[in-house]
Amino acid sequence: MNAARGRTARWLPAAATAAVTLALPPLLSSSHLSIYILLGLAAIVTVGLSMSMGYAGQVSLGQAAFYAIGGYTAGLLAVHGVPPLAGLLAAPLAAAAFALVVGVPLLRLRGHHLAFATLAMQLILLSLVSQADWTGGAIGLQGVPRFSVGGVEFADDIAYAYLVWAAAAGTLLVARNIVTSRPGRGLRALATSETAAAASGVPVGRYRLTVFATAAAFAGLAGGIYAFYLGYLSPGSFPVLLSVEYVVMAVVGGLGTLWGALVGATAIVLLVQVLNTIGTQPGMPAHAPSVLSYAVYALLLVLVVLFLPRGIVPAVRARLDRVHTADRAGRATTGQHPSTS
Repeated sequence: MNAARGRTARWLPAAATAAVTLALPPLLSSSHLSIYILLGLAAIVTVGLSMSMGYAGQVSLGQAAFYAIGGYTAGLLAVHGVPPLAGLLAAPLAAAAFALVVGVPLLRLRGHHLAFATLAMQLILLSLVSQADWTGGAIGLQGVPRFSVGGVEFADDIAYAYLVWAAAAGTLLVARNIVTSRPGRGLRALATSETAAAASGVPVGRYRLTVFATAAAFAGLAGGIYAFYLGYLSPGSFPVLLSVEYVVMAVVGGLGTLWGALVGATAIVLLVQVLNTIGTQPGMPAHAPSVLSYAVYALLLVLVVLFLPRGIVPAVRARLDRVHTADRAGRATTGQHPSTS
């Protein structure tokens, strides 16, 4: 009975989230549906980054670079006549391949050195893309066709909303299988202590590179969908601020937790919309949205580190566990009282 109740408790949040996800698109307005799609894309990227930071300790300030690689891979292939589905499947592969190549030297670094190196990687990539004629240069890549499968074209935002959240569900499932597998136990040991994990026989270097490439693949998949959704890409679509947003999402939600990625992405995407609305009010300077974003992100990180060091989802879980433990203790005490009196 308790085991069945425990399984129900574990699957109930997922089932409720899936039901809400499927029901929302037809109910949203055009502007809100666009935000909903961007939220799903952010969740896909954040799931990978949360794994990378939470288990392998890899603080990446260049995750938007893999997002860009996925976008340009899918967009360029589609523009040159490759079926959109093939382009979308190639997007995560290209991002993962790039991560494997750059990860070999980069992952020798630790802490803030790695963070700055990934930031430099993104800046170099954006500089190359903005100067290359075959990517459209600074003007951007135009004419990316709508996504289609078997001749069925995704003509409206509702179709893209379902596509994005189907991809998000797939990345969550893959991430969950990785975390709960035997290598996942090695990743949890790696998150606790890299030295102890290595002493226990965990191939630390290989695991760190694999997680780095997996997170890049998730970002590449999101970038591929983004390319088909907008139909246009430019270097300005992937600013450094976007990478900072992903880090804030992962930290606020809770590193190393799948639900934390969703909660963090939801909170930050909605916050970004509020900040953009404030920053574009009449009389505000042109750079107000960026300044507000950086200031609020810094404040959020400080508050989370001080009051919720493990993130929102772990803090809520800990609170629920304490309440549940206190409730069980109270019921046990009440049940023992008649026999002791």
